Order: sequence, then structure tokens, then C-alpha cells
Amino acid sequence: MARKSRAKFDPEAFLAKADGGVTISKYRKGQVVFAQGDPADSVFYIREGRIKIAVVSDQGKEAVVAFLKAGDFIGEGCLTGRPRRISTARALQDSVITRVDKATMARILREQSNFSELFTAHLLARMIRVEEDLVDQLFNSSEKRLARALLLLANFGKDGKQEPVIAKVSQETLADMIGTTRSRVSHFMNKFRQLGYVDYNGDLEVHSSLLDAVLHEKPQIKMPR
Repeated sequence: MARKSRAKFDPEAFLAKADGGVTISKYRKGQVVFAQGDPADSVFYIREGRIKIAVVSDQGKEAVVAFLKAGDFIGEGCLTGRPRRISTARALQDSVITRVDKATMARILREQSNFSELFTAHLLARMIRVEEDLVDQLFNSSEKRLARALLLLANFGKDGKQEPVIAKVSQETLADMIGTTRSRVSHFMNKFRQLGYVDYNGDLEVHSSLLDAVLHEKPQIKMPR
């Protein structure tokens, strides 16, 4: 007997019907969603747009932690009891974001299994991404790190729609992402353009051929016997 198909869970529709504790807001490009040091009292769900997560040191140096897109959660650290934000979330383009206060989020996770499964999958994906970023930083050249960062920004190699046209991202930001200098990023971007991997004239377009730069030489990590 064929299994009965189950409709895909829609978090946007679900949160829109939540009973209190949920607000939907629009953010202009460059607007701060939350700032480092703010009270950690809510979780955010990105409905539309892209968000940059960054941390600023005591010396004023900014480190880009991640670029997130529609379908991602941000600010989930509040659920662990963290009292303050440890990073700043800023809209890279006009965005629509759902804010769920901490108490409401905790209740939804307890009572709604579909939402809890979705949120758990998000946390696992973020954990895997952090591990991959660490391996990338430790074992790959800055050129390969840049190629991987561009592919991730364009959503290549992930489920869902590929997005080869990326919102304008500065070379300074790319340098912060991969831990190198702007001049090195500029050198590699010119090389990628000459090889036909990318095009950029204001906006940046990443072609699937750039996958060759990161797939052919995966770092080999020997596990202890």
C-alpha cells in the first residue's frame, strides 16, 4: 500500500498564525536587526532577503561570521540562556523577518513537533557548516577558501534553487570571511573572472564551473587508528 504523502511544513504560514509573541518586520538594506550587546530575548526567522552576521572585537576589528538567507533562523543563542547578543545581524538587502520572542519560541518547540524538527535540522546544518568552515580555514589555501565562500553565497551544492546572482558584497567583506587581505581577494577575483568562473559589474554572478576549484582537491584528514 502506498504511503500517504505528507504536505511540506511551511514555517512562514505557521508563524503567521501563532497566538501572540510573533511580529513580522521589514528591514532596509544596511539596517541592523540586532546588535552585539543587545538583550538576547528573541529568535528571528528570515522570510525574504539576506543577513550578514558579524562580530566586532574590542579593538574595533569586524569579523564576518556568516551570510544567511531566506529560510534561516538567527539569534537562536537566546534559547541557551545567553543574556546578550554576541554578534550583529545586518540586512544585506531589503528583507522581511519574523521575530519570535524567547518564551513563545520555547513553547512552540515543546508543543509543535513539525516546527521542532525543522528547527533542529537548522541547528544541525549550522553546526556542520561551522565544522566545515574550520576545516576550510585550517587546510585550504585562501584561493580555495574564497571559491568556497562564493559558492556558498550563491547557494551552489545545496538543496533548492541556485542563486548565481549575489547581492553586492565588497572585497573587504570577502577578505574578512576567509581570513586574508583585500588585495589577495582582488587578485583571485580577477583570476576567477579571466577563467570564466565569475562575472561582476556591480552585482556578482557565480558560475557552476567554480565548483571545480573546490571539488577537485578536498583536504584529506587522516583519522587515528
